Amino acid sequence: MRVDTGDVTLEVQDSGTGGETVLLVHGFPDTHALWRHQVAALNAAGYRTIAPDLRGFGGSDRPADATAYAPDRSVADLLALLDRLGVERAHLVGHDWGSAVVQGMAMAAPERVAGLSLLSVGHLGGLLSAGWEQRERSWYVLLFQLAGLAEEWLSRDDFANLRGMLGEHPDAEEAVERMRQPGALTAALAVYRAGLTPEVLFGPPLPLPPLPGPVLGVWSSGDRFLTEQSMTGTEKHVDGDWRYERVENAGHWFPLDAPERVNGLLLDFLAECRASA
Repeated sequence: MRVDTGDVTLEVQDSGTGGETVLLVHGFPDTHALWRHQVAALNAAGYRTIAPDLRGFGGSDRPADATAYAPDRSVADLLALLDRLGVERAHLVGHDWGSAVVQGMAMAAPERVAGLSLLSVGHLGGLLSAGWEQRERSWYVLLFQLAGLAEEWLSRDDFANLRGMLGEHPDAEEAVERMRQPGALTAALAVYRAGLTPEVLFGPPLPLPPLPGPVLGVWSSGDRFLTEQSMTGTEKHVDGDWRYERVENAGHWFPLDAPERVNGLLLDFLAECRASA
């Protein structure tokens, strides 16, 4: 379905009936299809799932102004989406950039969060304190800031460099095809240009609010972009219960690489949240 949030219209998959609601938020360069294995498992377990395409991605609107992709705009989109779909409280699950968005939601409206699951990307404080190896792995964030140059480099030679970045992504070819659409690559890069600027990465430390628990952090051993320390360091920024899990033999896109492991972790954590509520 398409849902008007008042600012943009989002493409949304809403499935399952009754039970608690789980909001699943993808990152770069994905769409709600990232969660297809989790949606099936969660629905079978009695959960309702809402999986949107973030603004700028997939079938959702792509505003032309780069400032429209600031993290608080996506946070507002998703809170409005929950309102439109009649959801007062939800479990939030985010991967990659989607993890940053659900963290923003939890900070802005903690009363609407039943639990928070962070896949691959932890709290910004954990990322910034993870040391030199993490800064080396984050090189692409600086590339993404270079408007025009980044688009040309990623799309050069039939998107060979984007394919190289995506590496083991199971849906790499589908992602490349989406980025061929007019404005799609620039919109996808705009989330970094608006939300993870050089000032954030290298400027004076910013005040970083803690995350309301319970929080589950999950990192995969084959992640080429993020160190384990960037996730485990999140524990210092959680106000409440924290649980960390490591997924072996899977890459950055482990909701697709290791779906049974991810499904089991999410279902177990959701049960823990229900028991402690």
